[in-house]
Amino acid sequence: MIKRFTITALAFALCLSAFAQDTPDAAVVQKIRKEGLENSKAMDIAFNLTDVSGPRLSNSPGLKRAQEWAVKQLTDWGLKNAHLEAWGTFGKGWQIDKYYAATTIPYYHAIIASPKAWTPGTNGPIKSTVVLIKADSVADLAKYNGKLAGKIVMMDQGTPLTSGIKADFSRYADTTLAQMAAAKPTAGGARQRPTGGPMADRMAQMMKMREVRAAMSAMLVEEKVGLILTYARGGQGTFFTSNGASYALDAKPVSPELEVAAEDYLHILRLLRAGKVVEVEADIKTSFYDQDPQGYNVIAEIPGTDKKLKDELVMIGGHFDSWHAATGATDNAAGSAVMMEAMRILKSIDFKPKRTIRIALWSSEEQGLFGSRGYVAKHFGDPKTMVLTPDQKKISAYYNLDNGTGKIRGVYLQGNEAAGPIFQSWLTPFNDLGATTITINNTGGTDHQAFDAVGIPGFQFIQDPADYNTRTHHSNMDTYDRLVEDDLKQSATIIASFVYNTSQREAQIPRKELPAPQPARP
Repeated sequence: MIKRFTITALAFALCLSAFAQDTPDAAVVQKIRKEGLENSKAMDIAFNLTDVSGPRLSNSPGLKRAQEWAVKQLTDWGLKNAHLEAWGTFGKGWQIDKYYAATTIPYYHAIIASPKAWTPGTNGPIKSTVVLIKADSVADLAKYNGKLAGKIVMMDQGTPLTSGIKADFSRYADTTLAQMAAAKPTAGGARQRPTGGPMADRMAQMMKMREVRAAMSAMLVEEKVGLILTYARGGQGTFFTSNGASYALDAKPVSPELEVAAEDYLHILRLLRAGKVVEVEADIKTSFYDQDPQGYNVIAEIPGTDKKLKDELVMIGGHFDSWHAATGATDNAAGSAVMMEAMRILKSIDFKPKRTIRIALWSSEEQGLFGSRGYVAKHFGDPKTMVLTPDQKKISAYYNLDNGTGKIRGVYLQGNEAAGPIFQSWLTPFNDLGATTITINNTGGTDHQAFDAVGIPGFQFIQDPADYNTRTHHSNMDTYDRLVEDDLKQSATIIASFVYNTSQREAQIPRKELPAPQPARP
């Protein structure tokens, strides 16, 4: 009986201790809330990243302008060691210097479009009747040999538009958040790929079309085609860009190419299918930059002050690069501005953290998380071999933001069940701002995965969808005007509080079991 009482008392004491260290300091939270919600600079930061810097395609002049501005701004706020840190070789930068295109026959009409990333210009103004290419196999391409030099061409394909019946902008319903919170941990395991049936037929068709497209691209270069018009996904004047041509230093030549908004592409397509003549004129100039092929991240920090913990890290970040058809406001100037604002808040309240707090603004996320993966490989370890550095044990957590302008509604635990009660406690002071939900679920597609892959607790916040997937993500409408100021204020305030709590917590954030090595696929 005595022994049982002793163990129970000890366990109770440990629980009280754990609860105490994860109960936010109300006075500090109030300081953070006041600074973040009443004195926010989030929109000023976003303005400089978008309207002032312009598009931030990887290794472009726009990205370099934004990076240099961020280093100076973080330094001016009093952060230490603000600098650009190379993560490895990326390749060529690229930007649009001039774009104009319009139909001139059967009548004049300006075309909504953008040059495709890393494609060349037209080498001056060109004008041509549009040639409609119909090819279901590589053999079908032979009929165009010797007929396309200087021509403007397009493919005989394009999905008809349907009228939208749902609003572009949305927020998570309480029922959806409740489902996320109720999710249970799931056992891992690789999915088996289907080996037959309709899926196999679709895969075979996709492989065939990929072969045709590759042969067509090569043919158009050989034919010295003047310009390619490509159907871009989207509607209502919005179009979504796709991966461009190769940015490698030794990339093979490609043809000039425009990604055309659906309404304009389908307009031309209908005329050509009806046997009408369509003439287009265009003048496109693009520039390549290969003097410095290195990729860089923006790094800065608030040094730790505790003798035992100052060498440990709390990291926050978001990707700094964007696509080129707009200024990358929601993807991801929003997340970058929020993370910079969180650091500004902490400096403004004169916070002296126990652990060092480091911000990283990643480049080349859009091409494959290159900036964060390069940084992690350099500082923490290699997920392919799981050979880890000593510093891998010194980082408590990494927090990421990269799902648009929507306010924070909670946290994806990325399968880290032990972190759930901690984060739930840290969200409590912000329940009135709509942040309530902890879900065991994973989320992917952004830079927290680089940390998670080497056993570091890496987290992405749950954000309201807003119009991210319906209107702004990778689109020509991803501009400053799409940012919701109150949402950015809320997000920066919550993240500043999470950073504060993580820095001051006696123990690091709990870790999941170390992942198995992930060798590259053959």
